[in-house]
Amino acid sequence: MNGINTLLARPWIWSFIGALVVWLAAITFTGGYGAGGMITAALSLAVFMVIVGIGQMFVITLGPGNVDLSLPANIGLASAVAMKVMGGSNAMIAVGLVAALASGTAVGAANYLLIRVLRIPPIIATLSSSFIVLSIDIAYGRGLQIKPPPAFADFTNIQILGIPILAIGGVLFAFLAGIALQRMIYGRSVLAIGQNMRAAWLAGIPVERIRFLTYTLSGALGGINGALLAGYFRGASVDIGNEYLLSSIAVVVIGGTSVAGGKANVPGIWGASLFLVLLLTMLNTFGVSAGVRLLLTGLIIVGVITAAGGQAAQR
Repeated sequence: MNGINTLLARPWIWSFIGALVVWLAAITFTGGYGAGGMITAALSLAVFMVIVGIGQMFVITLGPGNVDLSLPANIGLASAVAMKVMGGSNAMIAVGLVAALASGTAVGAANYLLIRVLRIPPIIATLSSSFIVLSIDIAYGRGLQIKPPPAFADFTNIQILGIPILAIGGVLFAFLAGIALQRMIYGRSVLAIGQNMRAAWLAGIPVERIRFLTYTLSGALGGINGALLAGYFRGASVDIGNEYLLSSIAVVVIGGTSVAGGKANVPGIWGASLFLVLLLTMLNTFGVSAGVRLLLTGLIIVGVITAAGGQAAQR
């Protein structure tokens, strides 16, 4: 009993419970048809949310006001860069991935420079950056008809015993991110800055260097996510990253990371990603419109933030 209570006390467990409840509701509606396929599809799509969600988690953990709103535009541009560099050739896959990573890293670094040099609040800086990146993407990638190399497209869809290989890689990446957060100097510095930036600076933590690395990391993960999405969906698109603005923030909040900073939760990113994907799948099964799906997602985020705020106040 104590073990169960201890488990339920962990904030990340509720996102997994929510995902399980949604899955059970969906298969009940369909009479059990396609239950396994729903899990496989959820794992395939959730991994993309996990990648950008972890980057967003590190940014939000820096403290109030820190958020990366440039991710959708960043993902779209990186998808175009990757496909154009690869040019449909298997021999250019590695080069294309490096190019997408470099594109995302550049966007992340530019975000930090806007924040640091021009003293613009992060939410304004990254939103402004997204418009600039989107303009570049439209000029560079609009109408791009290049398909991913066959080997790359196949890789993004490989399954091992019904489990997508990208999901396996995503679990490994989340595990390493958890180690970086709790065991490495960088992760502990991010947590310290989020708890009290001035105290962190007085303790000798290179605050601005850590902030630069964090925004750059978020940008880099957005870049690699764009390349993987282009491979999975068989081509680049300006709009390919649009859904990751809301979802990247949603998985962070639902997963148990504090929007006030200083407290992060890596396992919850996976649980929240599965929850959102399965929720959208269930709503699609029920024939709910796109507008209602967005409304429900927004209400869930507000509810989670409200509940978290109430718990913090009680403590």
